[in-house]
Amino acid sequence: MSIQVAVMMGSKSDLPTMEETSKILKAFGVGYEMKVLSAHRTPKETAEYAEGLKAQGVKVVICGAGGSAALAGVVAAHTNLPVIGIPIESVLHGIDSLLSTVQMPPGVPVGGVAIGKPGAKNAALLALRILALSDDSINEKLIQFSEEQRDKILKQKV
Repeated sequence: MSIQVAVMMGSKSDLPTMEETSKILKAFGVGYEMKVLSAHRTPKETAEYAEGLKAQGVKVVICGAGGSAALAGVVAAHTNLPVIGIPIESVLHGIDSLLSTVQMPPGVPVGGVAIGKPGAKNAALLALRILALSDDSINEKLIQFSEEQRDKILKQKV
């Protein structure tokens, strides 16, 4: 299976959050690769990895980071692929990470999602929607997923 989504995190401690992303990608049968690379501790390796993603066939990048949360921005500065940033809960309950993720300067876009595990799930779903623009199979699976979500709500009793 070819890798369509690169999933990056700034530290292995981010893995419990980022696993929510991988669960959804796996359920949809989308190839992905997970890497731990830090914008601050491994800047050269992070830049080199980001610069090589398109040549490897990657179509979307998902980055999770806490604290200063610079990873998504650094990656976006080194590729023109869509980059989705997941703010990881940290010192200020993830508010610091959220602000760092979404306050990018014009010209370096990063799509931001919610803090923590809900954001990690939505990052995967957003990546799938991007992929679905050119992949009818993923599009059909997303339609089915939406219908299942709808049915769950309609079956709830109060």
